[in-house]
Amino acid sequence: MSGLVNMVVTVAVVALVVVRQFRARPIDTDRRWWVLPVVLAALALREPGILDAHHRVESALLLSAELLTGLATGAGWGWTTRVWAEPDGVVWTKSTKASLAVWGVGIGLRVALFALGTMIGVHQDSSALMLGLAATLLVRSGVLAWRAQSLKTPVAQATSYGDSLAGTAWRERV
Repeated sequence: MSGLVNMVVTVAVVALVVVRQFRARPIDTDRRWWVLPVVLAALALREPGILDAHHRVESALLLSAELLTGLATGAGWGWTTRVWAEPDGVVWTKSTKASLAVWGVGIGLRVALFALGTMIGVHQDSSALMLGLAATLLVRSGVLAWRAQSLKTPVAQATSYGDSLAGTAWRERV
């Protein structure tokens, strides 16, 4: 894929994820929460231009910093998201204002990394941004799944009429 297509995919995924996360919604810990980040990472890693051929060390350092920024942003986002359980056992999540601040700091760090790379003359591909986004989503989803599982309680069986008499049932004689 071209850099423009990578950028469009990245912006679309960010828009979709951010809009969905700022609405209260149930979280299902049984679903495959890791699929989207793995697909994004696979798309990013299959591009040959993820490292600059003329500045391999600097490019690798910038990519590492991008990944660390993504991991930190994902962890911060996961821990600042509100998670609660309803009486019926369904676990809900909703991002908070602190989550928005974490996103802002993460974007600011990414812009700073891009500016640093431009200053030292490193060609930066959009694949690095996509890989950082994959790391963010993977860590955030993992933290939320872990937090949600710690809140899940077994749903209590509702009693029905006559349950208290189950052990004292009258026997018929034949």
